[in-house]
Amino acid sequence: MRKVVSFGIPCYNSANDMDHCIRSILEGAGHATDIEIIIVDDGSTDETASKADAWAARAPGLIRALHQPNGGHGIAVLAGLREATGIYYKVVDSDDWLDARALASMLSVLRGFLDRAERVDLFISNYVYEKVHEDKHVAINYRSALPVGRVFGWDAIGRFRPDQNLLMHSLCYRVDVLRKAALPLPAHTFYVDNIYAYVPLPHCDTIYYADIDLYRYFIGREGQSVNESVMIRRLDQQLRVTRIMMEAYRLYEDVAAPRLRSYMMGYFTMMMAICSVFTKLSDDATARVALACLWSDLKRRDARMYRRARYGVLGVSTNLPTSLGERITIGLYRAARRIFNFN
Repeated sequence: MRKVVSFGIPCYNSANDMDHCIRSILEGAGHATDIEIIIVDDGSTDETASKADAWAARAPGLIRALHQPNGGHGIAVLAGLREATGIYYKVVDSDDWLDARALASMLSVLRGFLDRAERVDLFISNYVYEKVHEDKHVAINYRSALPVGRVFGWDAIGRFRPDQNLLMHSLCYRVDVLRKAALPLPAHTFYVDNIYAYVPLPHCDTIYYADIDLYRYFIGREGQSVNESVMIRRLDQQLRVTRIMMEAYRLYEDVAAPRLRSYMMGYFTMMMAICSVFTKLSDDATARVALACLWSDLKRRDARMYRRARYGVLGVSTNLPTSLGERITIGLYRAARRIFNFN
């Protein structure tokens, strides 16, 4: 049977979380035979591998287990994509889950595309920050930025607020789009979801937005990659990911659709701002050198992108000179974090 969607679940030492994730997909899909779940055991040292095999044995034809040496999140995402037989590909991290009713709605829409032979490159839905320890649920939707419930192109999108960037959690691409994009996801690197949510976009001509709260993003676990102290320690990886995004496109030459180009410029500017802020929060002197090098390379590579990223409101406010300027930048970041509820 033709598989409508392949769900890739990257797993590293996920034995405590993966059952909930897998069960949410199976039950939300009603154990339908036109989906598949690909569990990617990324060199785990706990019971992840045996659990993955047990799930595959329990639901043959629906669940497959892949095992590979540890390569990091991006390599696990690519492994699932390589093995996917579905028309669409959706990544669900092992400590997150999908809402059952929203998943049923998504599958109905995707099946409709296939039944009508209607090509849609990208399906977008909402996601919810599940701050379990704070008993908070913060839903991110795109109602003000995207047409709802119809197929559209990039010329129909509106302006995205700072909290409305399209993240991996909100995206379900066609498999052939992702393969064509040749995703440059580096090994042993966190934050590669930004590359996943950026590089394929110019390959998408048709988009559909469903206003459903599908993806439940668990946040608040100690050691999680978006924890502020962890982000400071892994600043080198944030800089690496941002450099890959910089090298992916000369936006004003490579991206024809003006509104998509504007959105991508905003996303890239946000990434440069994150690097700037966390460099100020870090005690690692080499980070400042690496950030200066990144800015210099951007200026040399694409002067227009550099000017937009460096001298717009976000670029100026996150790169204020002097020690007082640094304190102001950090204060602005703390205020934005409270307002928009990220990390």
